[in-house]
Amino acid sequence: MSDKHPIISVTGSSGAGTTSVRRTFEHIFRREKITAAFIEGDAFHRYTREEMNEQVKIEAAKGNDHFSHFGLEANLLEELEATFKSYSETGTGRTRHYVHDDNEADQLEAREGMFTPWEDLPENTDLLFYEGLHGAIKTDKLDVTQYTDLAIGVVPVINLEWIQKIHRDKSTRGYSSEEITETILRRMPDYIEYICPQFSQTDINFQRVPTVDTSNPFVARWIPTPEESMVVIRFKKPTDLDLSYLLALIDGSFMSRANAIVIPGSKLDLAMQLILTPMIMKLIERKRRVFPG
Repeated sequence: MSDKHPIISVTGSSGAGTTSVRRTFEHIFRREKITAAFIEGDAFHRYTREEMNEQVKIEAAKGNDHFSHFGLEANLLEELEATFKSYSETGTGRTRHYVHDDNEADQLEAREGMFTPWEDLPENTDLLFYEGLHGAIKTDKLDVTQYTDLAIGVVPVINLEWIQKIHRDKSTRGYSSEEITETILRRMPDYIEYICPQFSQTDINFQRVPTVDTSNPFVARWIPTPEESMVVIRFKKPTDLDLSYLLALIDGSFMSRANAIVIPGSKLDLAMQLILTPMIMKLIERKRRVFPG
């Protein structure tokens, strides 16, 4: 954690909806005139797409059928921790971009499935924003949470997460249902070992729960809409917030536990604005108070 160079981390698996949460943060940053440096979790994958496909085959030949991006070995997590440490201490660090599709390839002038060169983060930023798979990873050998000032978990119920991933990977990446299902199955052990534990480290979790039947996510024709969902919001320290104030402002919301509220899915953006804006401004005000000018 750092008074001068705060770090916000949004963590969640593929298909969880972290990109949508990033857009909410970007809106808050623009409105409040906050200059942020951005890091994508995919930038810290160890392999290009071709290399990863080959590594999966190599691991399978060794009897490891569960090699995935969710695990440690497929990522440069020591480098991610070092970047968090560097930013928290100096406001600097390095990152790069992973090119997901043709649109990004044109924008980044790099081939799909490859990385752009490493580059320095922009200077004189107010905070660092991370969005990806391992924003709250903590193991015996590394701990990025020691450098984060606000950690957010985005974790829909598992069937909904799979539905969102299946539809995204089909529509934007051209994968078949069989390929996506194989990936989901291969990632499951790492999901349990490395992704789930992160949501016990986060300050807030947003968990979308559909109110329609998602019993078989592999044949679902549509992603449940926000109007067909509820969102459970869990707070690590509920005393830091006036939950009764939130309940009064969000129609249809209620408390399910002392540290959790439930809201209609269509009110998620409003809830995020109400919850996250004061938290972000508290970090910025602390920074400006301790280090004026």
